[in-house]
Amino acid sequence: MDLYGKKVLVLGLGITGVSAVKSLNLLGAKIVVNDNKSKDKLQETLKSIEDIPMELQLNNNDIDLNGIDLVIKSPGIPPNSNIIKKAIEKDVEVLTDIELAYRILPTDNIIAITGTNGKTTSTILTGEILREAGFTTHVVGNVGTGILEKIVDANESDVFVVEASSFQLEHTSIFKPKIALITNVTPDHLDWHGSFENYLKSKFKIFSNQDSRDYLVLNYDDKILRDLESKVKSNIIYFSVKEKLNKGIYVDNDYIIVDDQINRKKLMSIKELKILGRHNLENALGCIGIALAMGIHDDIIVKTLKNFNGVEHRIEFVAKKRNISFYNDSKGTNIDASLKAIESVNPPIILIGGGYDKGLDFDDLIKGFDTKVKALVILGQTKEKIKNAALKNGYTSIYEVNTIKDAVDLSYEIADEGDSVLLSPACASWDMYNSFEERGKDFKKCVLRLLE
Repeated sequence: MDLYGKKVLVLGLGITGVSAVKSLNLLGAKIVVNDNKSKDKLQETLKSIEDIPMELQLNNNDIDLNGIDLVIKSPGIPPNSNIIKKAIEKDVEVLTDIELAYRILPTDNIIAITGTNGKTTSTILTGEILREAGFTTHVVGNVGTGILEKIVDANESDVFVVEASSFQLEHTSIFKPKIALITNVTPDHLDWHGSFENYLKSKFKIFSNQDSRDYLVLNYDDKILRDLESKVKSNIIYFSVKEKLNKGIYVDNDYIIVDDQINRKKLMSIKELKILGRHNLENALGCIGIALAMGIHDDIIVKTLKNFNGVEHRIEFVAKKRNISFYNDSKGTNIDASLKAIESVNPPIILIGGGYDKGLDFDDLIKGFDTKVKALVILGQTKEKIKNAALKNGYTSIYEVNTIKDAVDLSYEIADEGDSVLLSPACASWDMYNSFEERGKDFKKCVLRLLE
């Protein structure tokens, strides 16, 4: 795709926008940048691209599309926003970064990972396995580096591991990864997509262009994914933590088994994994599927899995005081993720939850407490919504606070020796923080103050 001299509008100056500006400049495009934040609020971001010639339209929603050849949008901008509708009406193509990257990348070695939960862990673990195997590997997407920032200097042999959100997949058309993994699908981002059906359509774009030369790794335990077989043209690799598969990757008597219908082999014991919880076992099996599709030797896979300590903000042990353990699961931004965290952490649990309202119903969260959650500390935009769901389901041990610091202090005050304090909000962070990372770091800072 030749962008030299083309006028390209970059919508949003987050990770995606900054990487887009840098790569478009190297590709010779004429760049227009729009963001609804003011110059003061974008001061640090603008420093990283201050030497690049561009037209800036800040703190402005009235965008002129005359002369614009292409729009690169931030993943967070919904498809029903006025500017996207306006671009489509004017027949101006709208792309996300992963679609543009696919069109200009010099390599076919793209591994894309999506799912409601487990994307980040699976993406980082896959990157570790590939690096251990000797591949020049770029881990990109929602894990901190935009894919466009890495592609200009990439070689044909490089491998790109992309954490792909439903937001990014929504505006793809020819994007085709060599290997794709879908970890699981449960309702999420309904405020953005409008319905669960629309959410699934976006997710499933990850394999829609694949063919018989490609691979799709699927969680057999997720019925929605198991039922995709008739819609898939690529080679499916199933994994399961619940069932013994005729063909695929599964668990039997605490051992990870790989069975390709010719050979059945024990890979390793699940007790050798350092990452907690059944969901992380699922993530490990999905990454094994990717590694096998890449032809990586068993010894390398096992060595990497044994040494992998997990991901920051995902059931991350922070500290212990008075035999009370604190865990940071700020990445738990939906109900299913928080239920998995509750399942993984030793009870009794004091759960800190609440945040930005994505249109989710919290009944299933409360029902999943069982006897493990002794107290619920809530804050943020969804505070009342979670409280009402708790009371409706007969759960009354509820405490309301206004800040993460208040939540940490109160949790410590009501905790007994042997309890676990778990930040797993079941909500996004955008009502109080710019990102789940920022929220998690604030939680850890407040916990560490307790130790002083």
